[in-house]
Amino acid sequence: MKTAMILAAGQGTRLRPYSIYRPKPLFPVLGRPLILHTIDLLRRAGFQRIIVNAHYLARQIIDLLEPEPDIIIQQEVIELGTGGALRLAMDSFGSGPVLVTNGDIYHHIDYGAVYDSHVVSGCDLTMLMHDYPRFNSVWVDNGGLKLFRAEHHPPGGMLLAYTGIQVLKPAILTAVKPAVFVDIIDYYQQYIENGGFVRAALTNDFWHDMGTAADYLALHSRLLPAWNPPAGWRRLNKTGFYGAEGVKLGRKVSLQDWGIIGPGAVVGDDVRLQRVVVWDGAVIPAGAVLTDQIVGAS
Repeated sequence: MKTAMILAAGQGTRLRPYSIYRPKPLFPVLGRPLILHTIDLLRRAGFQRIIVNAHYLARQIIDLLEPEPDIIIQQEVIELGTGGALRLAMDSFGSGPVLVTNGDIYHHIDYGAVYDSHVVSGCDLTMLMHDYPRFNSVWVDNGGLKLFRAEHHPPGGMLLAYTGIQVLKPAILTAVKPAVFVDIIDYYQQYIENGGFVRAALTNDFWHDMGTAADYLALHSRLLPAWNPPAGWRRLNKTGFYGAEGVKLGRKVSLQDWGIIGPGAVVGDDVRLQRVVVWDGAVIPAGAVLTDQIVGAS
């Protein structure tokens, strides 16, 4: 049985105040919680067992995913970090390779191809890398990762960015201390320094970070103009502004450039919206002028 794990326990501090009310994996992207896009990709790639860890605002993640029969929710009472979460999940992994993906990235990467290439390689650990200048900080040479957070490195190789996607043999985690906070990147750095090999796989596929409000808006600016919405959505202008069916729009509402208005949102009279993401249930008062903003619902 192909197994995957989505890391979804983080607090999303750079996305406050929005993440005070909703964990980042549940931020809507094209009107759906981000984590559901990730689950769709995993299922499409043939993963039959999906583990999701939850800590910060865990109840929201549990309520969304608990009805799904192929999903195991790992609720963490204390913050374990990425390494501690993986260590806790070992009993659920089984003996085969496990694909691990961050829960706060949006991409079009083929999880199945990443998994299969790892299996063929015979390596204990594969980390998927890409050239993303803003985040290029991992030194890669001779097909392997050499140094994370590399400000300086010897000649040769290149600096690349980690996509947040890896495939590992569970046995590589046996030395992780259980029930304490562990950063898996720190653990892997020690593993490399002790002679371990971390295979670097490369991708050029679409990938977008959601670390800040600006990143989140930029993602929608890339996706909305070409979006072909499913049933339940309608186009509100000619430049990429969409609204869920049933959205209440007041009189003389101006919608400019791109944007999306989620289910149950209410927009008052004489409102001007430009390049905005309006969450489900949000209320925008009459006369508001909003540009380049997220409109959340507390």
